[in-house]
Amino acid sequence: MRNSKSVLLIEDDAVDAMTVRRAFRDLNLTNPLAHATNGEEGLAYLRNPSNPKPCVILLDLNMPRMNGVEFIEIVKTDPVLKLIPIIVFTTSNDRSDIAESYRRSVAGYIVKPVDYHRFVDTVAAVGLYWTINEQVPENCTTEPSGTGAGL
Repeated sequence: MRNSKSVLLIEDDAVDAMTVRRAFRDLNLTNPLAHATNGEEGLAYLRNPSNPKPCVILLDLNMPRMNGVEFIEIVKTDPVLKLIPIIVFTTSNDRSDIAESYRRSVAGYIVKPVDYHRFVDTVAAVGLYWTINEQVPENCTTEPSGTGAGL
């Protein structure tokens, strides 16, 4: 992810959020890392026009107020937000959570490793993928514009 595009981390566990920040620092990832503690805060961040749209969202599933599945459902039905890739980054390896996340069109599902070195390796792999992955340009949507312009 070594670019200037921000990453939005939606994670309610303070230790896990700190571990992601530390992994970014240890990997010299320069992307600004925004943090929300639940789906409602994440939506508020995304809908605030003064905040940059992230290149990717790292999303925990088990959170208070609005969990990750509810967040995905709302984002993937919003014409402005639905093209932002979401990677579920959670402790849940429950097959139903995995299936439900992919049914809702997430870009990936990763179970957080407990060991810090494996955690850093996982964040590095995610960072490498999003460094080489082509992104949809910011001004593009999948909605018809009426001018013949589109993706």
